[in-house]
Amino acid sequence: MRHFGHVSPTVRKDLFHQEPAEFTGASPARTLAAALGATLYSPATRPQLARDIRKQAGRGVVSMVLCLEDSISDGDVTGAEENLVRQFGELDADADELPLLFIRVRTPEQIPDLVRRLGGSAGRLSGFVLPKFNEGTGVAFLEAVAEAEAVGGHSRLYAMPVLETPDLLHLETRVETLAGISRTVNSHRERVLALRLGVTDFCSAYGLRRTPDMTAYDVQIVAGVIADVVNVLSRADGTGFTVTGPVWEYFRSQQRLFKPQLRRSPFLEEGVEELRTALIEHDLDGLLREIELDRANGLLGKTCIHPAHVTPVHALSVVSHEEFCDAQDILRPERGGGGVMRSAYTNKMNEVKPHRAWAERTIQRAEVFGVAKEEVGFVDLLTAGLQV
Repeated sequence: MRHFGHVSPTVRKDLFHQEPAEFTGASPARTLAAALGATLYSPATRPQLARDIRKQAGRGVVSMVLCLEDSISDGDVTGAEENLVRQFGELDADADELPLLFIRVRTPEQIPDLVRRLGGSAGRLSGFVLPKFNEGTGVAFLEAVAEAEAVGGHSRLYAMPVLETPDLLHLETRVETLAGISRTVNSHRERVLALRLGVTDFCSAYGLRRTPDMTAYDVQIVAGVIADVVNVLSRADGTGFTVTGPVWEYFRSQQRLFKPQLRRSPFLEEGVEELRTALIEHDLDGLLREIELDRANGLLGKTCIHPAHVTPVHALSVVSHEEFCDAQDILRPERGGGGVMRSAYTNKMNEVKPHRAWAERTIQRAEVFGVAKEEVGFVDLLTAGLQV
C-alpha cells in the first residue's frame, strides 16, 4: 500500500516531486509508525464491516481500528466479538490490498482469546489498541499481545497504547504517571508502534468539550498534557515514540461563534472556492488548523472517526518542496560539522546542528507521504484525494 495510492499514477506524477513509497505490514516499525496517517476508527458492531474496510481502502485509508471499547455499549461486546471473527473470515478470502488493521480491546484477556478465535484470519491483523494505558494496566496488556503473537504464530503484533487516564491529566500525579508509562513502553519498545492520545477522556475528567471553533490546543488543560507527553515520550534523541494527534469530533455544520479559519486566497488561486465553502460547512476548517498544530507540537498522524477527515490529514502530511529542500541541505554529509546557511528559497536561516532532528523527521515523513512539486499546494493534494 501507499499514501495517495488510490489516485491514478498520472495524477500522482503531476502532484509529486517524490512520490510516497510503498509499504506493507512487514515494513520496519519506524516506517509503519510514520505511515499510519489518518487512523480511521469503526465500531466492531457494523454488520458490513468487511465491505466497509474494502471501501475505505479504495478511498485512501491505510490504517483502521475496529473498536470493541467506548464506541459500543457494554451489552454489545459479545456480539461485536462474534461479528469481528465473522468479518475477518470474509477478509481472509479477499486478495485486495487492505489497510493496517488493529482491534481496540477492553481487557488484556480479550487479546489472545480473539487471536485464537480468528484462526488463520488473524494474519490480516496488525495489532491491538490498548485503552486506559498506564503502568498499572500496561504490563498485562503488553504481555497479552506477546501471548497472542505466540498463539497465532505471527512474526509481529504491534501495540498502540492510548494515554487517557485521569492520573495522567491530574497535576499531582502526572509526573509519576508519565515516568511509569515510559518504563512500561520502553521495556516493550520493539512491540509499541505508536502512542495515541485520548483527548475526549481528558476533557471528560473536567466536564469539558471543545467546540468546532476550537482545537485541542485552545483547551489549556489539554494542551498542557499533550506538551508533557511529547516532552517525556517523544524526544528526538532516539528514545522517543511516535505520538499521534487527537480525534476531531465534528463532521457536520454547527452554529458558529467565530469566523472561519480557512484563508480564502489559496482557494481563489486554484479556482476551487467551492471546496473552501464545503470544508467550512462541514466544520473541517477547525480540523485543518488542528492538524497543523499537531505537527507543530510534535505529533504525527491523527485519530479519525469520519471518512471525511482522512484526506485532509493526508494532504497536510505531504512534505512541501520547500521543507524537503531545507531538510536535504541540512543533512548533506559535508555539513556534518555544523554551520548556518540561507535556505534554497532564500526566506529563512537553516542552522545545521539545531535543525538536524527536524530535518531527519521531515525526510522520514517525505518517504511515506511524498514530496509535493514546487508549484503544488495543499489545495491541489486535497482536491485530487477527494475526487477519487
